[in-house]
Amino acid sequence: MMKRKRFLIFLITGMLMMAAGGCSVDQKTAGDSLPEEWTDLTLEHSMKLLYANQFSVDYYTGGFTMIKINDGGCYLVVPEDVTVPQGLPSDVTVIRQPLQNIYLVATSAMDLFRSLDSVDQVTLSGTDASGWYMEEAKQALEQGKMFYAGKYNAPDYELILSKSCDLAIESTMIYHSPEVKEQLETLGVPVLVERSSYENHPLGRMEWLKLYAVLLGKEELAETCFNQQMDRLKAVMDQKPTGKTVAFFYISSNGYVNVRKSGDYVAKMIELAGGTYVPRNLDENANALSTMNLQLEAFYAAARDADYLIYNSTIDGELNSLNELLEKNGLLADFKAVKEGHVWCTEKNLFQETMGLGRMILDIHEILTVEEPDSSDVTYLHQLLWE
Repeated sequence: MMKRKRFLIFLITGMLMMAAGGCSVDQKTAGDSLPEEWTDLTLEHSMKLLYANQFSVDYYTGGFTMIKINDGGCYLVVPEDVTVPQGLPSDVTVIRQPLQNIYLVATSAMDLFRSLDSVDQVTLSGTDASGWYMEEAKQALEQGKMFYAGKYNAPDYELILSKSCDLAIESTMIYHSPEVKEQLETLGVPVLVERSSYENHPLGRMEWLKLYAVLLGKEELAETCFNQQMDRLKAVMDQKPTGKTVAFFYISSNGYVNVRKSGDYVAKMIELAGGTYVPRNLDENANALSTMNLQLEAFYAAARDADYLIYNSTIDGELNSLNELLEKNGLLADFKAVKEGHVWCTEKNLFQETMGLGRMILDIHEILTVEEPDSSDVTYLHQLLWE
C-alpha cells in the first residue's frame, strides 16, 4: 500500500513537472506564434524503401516527419524548438527531438542505434547486463551510463520518470501488457511499438535503420550504412543458386524439432546466399508464427538428405560438437550433412545484431561454396565436429 502511495505521489509530481517544463504537445513558449494547422502542411516527399514493408516515412513542410508503422500507429517527429501543429489526428503520437534518454525494450534495435553512433542516447534498458551479448550495451550498463529499467511488463516507472525519458521503444510483446503502455503514456512518455520482426525479408529488417535515423536526425548516415551493406552483398546476390539444400532448426526440450516456415526471413537468407531451404512448402497459413514444431520423424523425412544443417542456438544455447547434437537425438546420425561433416551452429549474438544479417548471408554463402571454410571468414556460425 505504501509503495503504491509513494508511486502515486511520484506520478503526480512528474505530471506537474511536465506541465511546468513544456512537455505538453500544446504548450508554447513566450513569443511563439500559433502553430500551423496540420491540414495546412504540405507533403514534400516520402522515404524510398527497398525491402521493408512494415513502416513508411513521409516528410512535410516545416521539418515535420510522419512515421507510420503497420498496426503500430502513427508518430509525428517534431524538430527541436518547433511548435506542434494544431489539429493532429487523435491517433498520432508526438515525438520531440532531440531524443536523449530512450528506454529501449526491443533488443533487436540496439544494433541499429550502434550503427548510427547513438548508443549513448539509450539510457534505459529493458534487458539487464547479463542478457546482452552486444558489448556496447553490456558495458554501458556496467559503467552506469545506461540503467536497467525493468522488463516490458514490469518497468520501473519511478526510474523512467526520474531520468526524463523522452521515448520508450517496445516490441509487440507490449500488447500483452497494454496497461504498461497506457501508464507510460500517462507519464508523458511516447511509446513506439516497432515491428521489424514482422519483416519477412532480412534486408527489410536491416532497413529499419532508416526509421531510427529519422528519430535521431541521422538519415544521411543511415543511407551510407545501408548502402555499404548492399555493396557487400551484391556479388553474392547476383550469383546463381548453388543447388545446395539447407535445414535450419533446433530441438526443443520436449523433443520436437522447431523449424522456420518457408516464407520466414531465415529461409530468405539461405535463398539469398545461394541455398535452398528445407523442409519446403510448410503451411504458411496455419497461424501467424514464423516457426512451427515437427515430430522428429517428419523432420527426418523432409531434411535427412539436406546438404547442410544449421542449428539455431537462440533458445537452448550453443552446441560445440556433433556429439552434443546427437545427444539431442541419435537419429540425426543418419542425416547426410552429419555424415559429411556439414553441420554448423549459430552464435548467440546473431539475433541481437540486426545489421549482422547481411554478414550472416555472406557466412552461409561461404559454407555452401568453400569446401573447408576458414573460421576467420565466418562471423555468426561455427562448425560442429566430432570430439
